[in-house]
Amino acid sequence: MDCLSENIQVLKGIGEYKAKLYANLGIYTIYDMLYHFPKGYKDKSQIIKIGSIIPDITCNFIGTIDSGPLEMRSKRGTIITKYIVKDETGSIGIIFYNNRFAKLLFKHGEKVVFSGKSVFINNVVQIEVPEYEKVNNNAIHTMRIVPEYSLTKGISQKEMRNSVYKALNFVKNKITDLFPADFREKYNLSEINFSIRSIHFPNSKHDLQLAKRRLKFEEIFMVQTALLHIKGTKEIEQGIAFKERESVYDYLKKLPFELTKAQQRVLDEIINDMEKAKPMNRLIQGDVGSGKTVIGFLAMLNCVKSGFQCAMMAPTEILAVQHFNTIKNFIKMGQLSIKVGLITGSQSLKNKKEIYENIKNGSIDITIGTHSLLNENLVFKNLSLVITDEQHRFGVMQRGSLKSKGNNLDTIVMSATPIPRTLSLVLYGDLDISVIDELPPNRKAVATYYIGSDKKDRLFKFIKNLIDEGRQAFFVCPLVEESEKLELLSAKQYHDFLRTNFFRKYKIGLIYGKMKNDEKDKVMKSFINGKTNIIVSTTVIEVGINIPNATVMVIENAERFGLAQLHQLRGRVGRGEFQSYCILISDTKSGLAKDRLKFMAKTNDGFELAEKDLELRGSGEILGIKQHGLPEFKILDIFRDYEIISDSKKAVDFIYKKDLLKDETYNKMINHLLNRFEKRLSDIALN
Repeated sequence: MDCLSENIQVLKGIGEYKAKLYANLGIYTIYDMLYHFPKGYKDKSQIIKIGSIIPDITCNFIGTIDSGPLEMRSKRGTIITKYIVKDETGSIGIIFYNNRFAKLLFKHGEKVVFSGKSVFINNVVQIEVPEYEKVNNNAIHTMRIVPEYSLTKGISQKEMRNSVYKALNFVKNKITDLFPADFREKYNLSEINFSIRSIHFPNSKHDLQLAKRRLKFEEIFMVQTALLHIKGTKEIEQGIAFKERESVYDYLKKLPFELTKAQQRVLDEIINDMEKAKPMNRLIQGDVGSGKTVIGFLAMLNCVKSGFQCAMMAPTEILAVQHFNTIKNFIKMGQLSIKVGLITGSQSLKNKKEIYENIKNGSIDITIGTHSLLNENLVFKNLSLVITDEQHRFGVMQRGSLKSKGNNLDTIVMSATPIPRTLSLVLYGDLDISVIDELPPNRKAVATYYIGSDKKDRLFKFIKNLIDEGRQAFFVCPLVEESEKLELLSAKQYHDFLRTNFFRKYKIGLIYGKMKNDEKDKVMKSFINGKTNIIVSTTVIEVGINIPNATVMVIENAERFGLAQLHQLRGRVGRGEFQSYCILISDTKSGLAKDRLKFMAKTNDGFELAEKDLELRGSGEILGIKQHGLPEFKILDIFRDYEIISDSKKAVDFIYKKDLLKDETYNKMINHLLNRFEKRLSDIALN
């Protein structure tokens, strides 16, 4: 492994100047060079005869320099250098332009491999500016599957290939494989030296596929192991076994609605987990309106009936109050003797003190709150279940602080942000995942339209009619203040524009991120109570707010948002009995942006949209990646490599659940892997 840490200047041909150029690509060591994977490949392994070359094809052929160089100048002053190359089937011209070294490239009689595109020049088939390599036993630019790399100014593809080839020779197949042989066999992984060599210079497409699988697996395995390591991963043997399954199912009979099949499946998974004498760690993913809260409550019911306390943490006071009222309503439906407490930042000290005391002595069974639940003065009698709603809004440390208030407690995190299953396996490597992928049958799909700003007059007239019928509307803008660089309507400007023009007789509220929480709450409460007709907002209303009477969501400059974010905004309407509408306004000229907005108007499926968002924008931009501090992947395609990600997750679980870290070989493997990626590991930990 020591050879990998050597500076690249140990390679012949790389001095101080070239090393600075390679540094632009993040390449400083032999390891960096070998892990600078190709961005693509050209198959130059198929060689044809010169006599078979026809115009307008890309071809690879071997020929002998028969004549040249002939150097001439065109009427426009271009220097043209020409060679004639032949084999037993014919001859062909090879042409270079404005290359003052071209006349020195070949000698008469030399055998050379050429790869390039054939063109018709003066009614003769010739090859323009081909790649070439003199015939030898170690061809790396021709006669094989040839790698193509991301480059920087001053480094050519040929130079990069040569450097990688020298680096491979430098390590001489002596890279220590961190994965033991039995582990590689179990998960169908090729040996590391073979994999590194074959990812750059594969002898066949099969070898290339084996190398890709191994290196993709290694990359995601490192991240999932790191997440488990940071989150205190080793499985705790002893937990609480909750045994009130019958109470939960009896309660379901009292509800005025039936659970969907998806809700029932997820509930069964949770109850089964809770019955085991080990801590549950489960993510509930569900689209907007899929019914996650009732499932969360049923888990709490199982906990409380078993004689323990539970807590639910929400990111905003409005959402916490909403959950508080919803859960009280569920308790009322079942005529249950369960006490619920609410803790928020705006409560008086006297009120808080009383609630704290009731939580400490156990007379409050369920506690709902914001990050105020993390207060060190808040002590639970026997907290055994923690539910975190919209968990991506909380940092790792915050979630950990709440868990620390109990002993080996069960954990549920809920997210209304649909996350593709591949991404879920990366972000939540330590959690079992349940997906509520079905909406209740009485939900009306939100009608979504993509329009230009020239249709605003008709739109505003339509919204006026709806408000006059008693409905309410959201208007969302991407900016708060004016921007000289971006011609976008700011929320403040837009609020004033609506208030003084189209909607003069209506009450309009304004919400944006930098407002104080009590000011935001005041505006939202007015809207919830129906006193405000319209709210102009930035994306702070993206998550959680439930206002059944709001039936219109207008999103200005919609091209500025990702599909997942647009879907979350759309989820603020369509929550009641009335038909709801989402209007995407954009004058974008970008074809890609137009396609995204058309796709948004076509489907209400959040998971379908999340997959499309991941495909179009890449993993680094999707909600969750940056919040978790995860790095961009060098070779793994998080959108397409689900099978590899899943296999890696199984492998990590296998090691920890079987306690293989007690085995010296596996312990060494994990420690080496974590040490190798120390920098990336610290990026994750800092989050």
